[in-house]
Amino acid sequence: MYTVSQRVRNRGAQVLCKRLSSSVKITGFKLNKEDLPTNATIFSMIQPTGKFHLGNYLGAVRVWKDISDLQDDSTRSLFGTADLHAITIPKPNVKDFKTYRTEAIASILSIGIDPEKSTVFHQSSVRQHTELHWMLSTFAPMGYLNRMTQWKSKANINDNSDEAALGAIKLGLFSYPVLQAADVLLYRSTHVPVGDDQSQHLELTRQLGNTFNKFYKTDYFPTPTTILSPTKKILSLLNPSKKMSKSDPNQNSVIYITDEPDVIAKKIKRAVTDSISSSFYYDPEGRPGVSNLINIVSGVQRKSTEQVENDIKHIDNHKDFKDYVTEVLVEELAAPRKKFYDYMRNPEYLNQVSEAGADKARAIAEKNITDIKRIMGFL
Repeated sequence: MYTVSQRVRNRGAQVLCKRLSSSVKITGFKLNKEDLPTNATIFSMIQPTGKFHLGNYLGAVRVWKDISDLQDDSTRSLFGTADLHAITIPKPNVKDFKTYRTEAIASILSIGIDPEKSTVFHQSSVRQHTELHWMLSTFAPMGYLNRMTQWKSKANINDNSDEAALGAIKLGLFSYPVLQAADVLLYRSTHVPVGDDQSQHLELTRQLGNTFNKFYKTDYFPTPTTILSPTKKILSLLNPSKKMSKSDPNQNSVIYITDEPDVIAKKIKRAVTDSISSSFYYDPEGRPGVSNLINIVSGVQRKSTEQVENDIKHIDNHKDFKDYVTEVLVEELAAPRKKFYDYMRNPEYLNQVSEAGADKARAIAEKNITDIKRIMGFL
């Protein structure tokens, strides 16, 4: 789930932790202890669409593991499935939806999140998310929401759409950025690691928190910092003009963290490149397919694209280049793949983790929603 210009992102990837402003930060390829301030509350969620693909892994959730590994007793982290957000596009197959929720929890744990250190739960298990959503919606300007790009993308809306298409937009899809703001502010979060496609929503979150504080003359909600991964968006293997997506009808365009080595090899072999075989270098405009594969290696190895270019400068044919990419991916995903299937064979444990996490999250949420109600005059 849960944009900055390409030029800025490239520059940010060269440093450990580049602060773009007081509210947006690009991490280095791996967090260090000093990147997590004391008394921080770190929150993030991902929609439960099943097993994680490479874009989910490199663009969003791997930093969750870094945070979980580094946090001390003064730091609190909450990670989970944004299952209420998932139904902004209705899910008629209830059985599949239940499976996707379970697979999402298994995926979170398989990448190395320790549920003893981080709270892992389903959003829908904590009713205070929707309660705060309503309260914040009374502060959310329609004009601001109308400028959000994500709901338009999901609804296939553009500047040429007619009134009938606009009139068919469901309220939940239109207002889900407010629910996302409620998700973050409910826990008085100080840092939110997300993919860059969610940065616009975090700006709204900050605006709503600041508006609430100003209106009630309080400083209750902190201003949360957006944490962006330096890994650039992972693109479709077969069409590098669009991002990698689970909904792609051709699944050869998507690498999952659960893919077997032979499946990874087959998909990379079919990946779009170009006719230049004498050298392989990063050029998103001129060589989008090759650049996508280099970006993948860059993200996996936690290296800059320039470092990857140097590592592969001896390669002079497509087969060896793709074999190299395959080898990197197979090694990286071996452990998450095994852990995922181990967890899926133990659904009772996954249920215990999500229920225990929901209990912890509810305790925090209930205290905070009570404070918010008192500030607003409900209590």
